[in-house]
Amino acid sequence: MTSSLPLVRRAATGKIPMRKLLLLVTLPLLLAACGEKSPPPSVNSAGPKLVKSLVVGGEALQGVNRYSGEVRARYETLLGFRIGGKVIERLVDAGARVKAGQPLARLDPADAALQATQAEANRALAAAELKRTQDLRAKNFISQAALDAKETTAKAADAQAALAKNQSSYTTLSADAAGVVAAVLAEPGQVVAAGQGVFRLARDGEREVAINIPESRVAGQKVGAGGTVELWAGERGKAYKGVLRELAPVADAATRTFAARVSIADADASVALGMTATVSFAQAGGEKVVVPLAAILQQGSQPSVWVIGKDNAVALRPIEVERYGDAGAVVSGGLAAGERIVAAGAFKLTAGEKVRIAGK
Repeated sequence: MTSSLPLVRRAATGKIPMRKLLLLVTLPLLLAACGEKSPPPSVNSAGPKLVKSLVVGGEALQGVNRYSGEVRARYETLLGFRIGGKVIERLVDAGARVKAGQPLARLDPADAALQATQAEANRALAAAELKRTQDLRAKNFISQAALDAKETTAKAADAQAALAKNQSSYTTLSADAAGVVAAVLAEPGQVVAAGQGVFRLARDGEREVAINIPESRVAGQKVGAGGTVELWAGERGKAYKGVLRELAPVADAATRTFAARVSIADADASVALGMTATVSFAQAGGEKVVVPLAAILQQGSQPSVWVIGKDNAVALRPIEVERYGDAGAVVSGGLAAGERIVAAGAFKLTAGEKVRIAGK
C-alpha cells in the first residue's frame, strides 16, 4: 500500500484538496476490513434433547398420624391421710424424689392421742371386770351368761384400743412406693378429711405418654399398635419405641376425643415426667403413584408432567396431586403406573418435541 505521507505534504502545500485527501486515506482501511466472514454454526446440529426419564409405578404409601402429649408415670397414686385432722407439717415439696416408707406430712396428733388413751382405759377396765367375773363364776356366785357377757365386752374393748392405737399412727403420711412427688394438694394449717388427696406420687418404673385421639381417627387405632415417641426437648432425631397400651372406650364429653396411654418401651433417664412428646402412628394409605418434584411443571394452579410417547415425542399432561412430600408428589389422578415421564428439566421442553432418553 502506497504511503500517504507525500500526499499529506502536498495537501499542506495546497496542491491537493482536503476532501480528496481524507478519501484516499480511509479507502485502504475500508478495503482491508471487508474480508470474507466464516459461516455461522448450524442450528440443532446435536439432534434431539437428551432427557432423564422415569417409568412411574405404584408404591405402597403409609400415612402418619401424630399426636402431642405429656410424659407421665404408668402408676400415679393419690396419697391422703386415713383419718381427718389439721395438717401441721409438710416434709416434701413437688418434684422431690422419695423412698418407700418416707414420711411426707403430719397431722396434729392431739386428738388421736386422746382417743388412744380413752380406748386403752376402757380396755383395762373391761379386763379387770372380766377377772372379777371369772372369780365369781368359779365360786358359782353368778351364771355362765354373765361371764360370757363380760368376755364379749373385754374383747370389744381390746379391739377398740388396737384401733385407736392404729389411728394414732395414721397422723403421719408416708410414701407407699419409691417415686417422685408430682403434685402437692394440701398445705400446713389446712384441715383435711379422711381420704382427701394431699400428694400425687408418680412411681418409678415405666413411663407413658398421655394423648387424646380425635373421634375421626379412633377407628384406625387398636391397643397394642406400635409407634414412635419423640421428645420436644430431647436430642434431635432421637425416637423411642412406643406401644398403645390403653384406649378409652368413651369419648370425652367436652373435647370429643378419646384418652389414650402410649408406653415408652425403651425410656431412659432423659425421659422426664411432664415433658412434651409427639407420638406417631403409621397408617396404611394404599398404593399410589409418586413422581419427583423436578418432573412437575406448574402452569398456574394446574400441575402437569411431560409424558414420553412411543415415538419419543413429549406431551404435556395435567395431573392431580394429593400431597407433596420429601420423597416427591403423590399423584391421585391423570397418570397411570407404567407410563414414562420426563424426570427433570420439564421447563426446557415444548409440546410435540422429540427427545433422546438417557441410558438408551
